[in-house]
Amino acid sequence: MTVKIEKLTLPYIDKNGLTQVNAFAFIPSNKRVRAISLFTHGYTSLKSSILNWSLRLVEEGVAGILFDLPGHYLGGFTEVQCFETFKTAAPKLFEAALKGLKELVDDIDPESTKLIIGGHSLGALLSLKAISLPSLQEFKTRQVCAVGFGLPPEGVTHIFDTPFYKSTLAIRGQLVSEAIKPDLMFPWIKEEKEALDLSQESIYLLTGEDDVVVGKDGSERLRDQLLALGNDVVLEKPNKLAHHLPESAAPHLKKWLKDQGFFQN
Repeated sequence: MTVKIEKLTLPYIDKNGLTQVNAFAFIPSNKRVRAISLFTHGYTSLKSSILNWSLRLVEEGVAGILFDLPGHYLGGFTEVQCFETFKTAAPKLFEAALKGLKELVDDIDPESTKLIIGGHSLGALLSLKAISLPSLQEFKTRQVCAVGFGLPPEGVTHIFDTPFYKSTLAIRGQLVSEAIKPDLMFPWIKEEKEALDLSQESIYLLTGEDDVVVGKDGSERLRDQLLALGNDVVLEKPNKLAHHLPESAAPHLKKWLKDQGFFQN
């Protein structure tokens, strides 16, 4: 199948007005697609870290958008001026991505077109928050894929609190805007995980057994929390899917969607 990759930007409204983030669109040769994907990356990272997700799916005729988050310098130098704005505006980038994709492909019909949104780590959280947005709720068939994501451990020292991890953040923290620095971002992520309030969604959790950031049972406890809210949740835990290698999730994601009949008309 012939695939065309388009460069585009998505609008992001910060405290000081309109700015933009970079994105790639992946368009299969048949522009009348039956499924679409919208993905973003994890904290301090960039869209190329999960490039394989979109490439694997476009092979199956799934058109998609892969976008950078604002304030993440590896993907672009868009600044985040206000953390409070980021909290509400970042999930809306999935809606902006959908709008951008609609301008590139024909006949995206929420009644018949299947939708998958997702992300890695921070991107996973934003996708779980975004699925409740009006334009995404219009899709009759929708899936959320959350990779490298789980609840923080209880009663033990989390890796975030170890001297080694804190020393790495002294470097990584300089790869993001001051407004979303680690000592602001991590407590917010923890609060948002514990306060997730969505129901009747189909959610795929994918975490490696060797993911030391999520920890031993973080994804299991998140699964149980989401199930209790009335969601349909599947958890897969391959032996090898380290937190810093999210591109390795691509074959697992593709197989799961295939098993769900996602690529069938």
